[in-house]
Amino acid sequence: MKAPLVHATALAAGVLLLATTVQAEVYRHVDEHGNVTFSDEPMDGGETVDVKPVTTITLPKPEAVQEPDTLRKQVEEIGAAYESVALTYPENNQAFHSGNGNVTFEISSSPGLQDGHQYEVTLDGQPVGQTTTSQLTVENIFRGTHEAGVHIVDENGVQVKTGAPVTFTVHRPTVNN
Repeated sequence: MKAPLVHATALAAGVLLLATTVQAEVYRHVDEHGNVTFSDEPMDGGETVDVKPVTTITLPKPEAVQEPDTLRKQVEEIGAAYESVALTYPENNQAFHSGNGNVTFEISSSPGLQDGHQYEVTLDGQPVGQTTTSQLTVENIFRGTHEAGVHIVDENGVQVKTGAPVTFTVHRPTVNN
């Protein structure tokens, strides 16, 4: 009966030893040419590097984060209440001068916005502002060709209606001009 107890104790000691060796030291060495080398073994002229513990995050399974069918249907119903949403300025393929890079986007929808809804303007795929009025000014847009989009978003920021994107080109003076 003592043999299983000895084996269990040895196994527990081995597991404990493995758990403590997981936190290995890291060493950094810089040679005469400035090349930096990292290792888990000490080197002449090397220094110990403090390595912070790795943060791990367990993500939920995809099926746990998908929208439920009832929410999806509700968003579709709200979106169906709008016949259209569009950028009326700038026009598609329009080019214009803007010395400071400011562009005032003009937006229309049919019917108008419902309570709690806003227009969201995107520039090159990134949101740049929201408004409840028919205009939104975006400052300091770089020269060149851009794609703008418009969405109607609800009070939770969920896009319920999307308009067709427009492409436009901003001309700005250079420092040399």
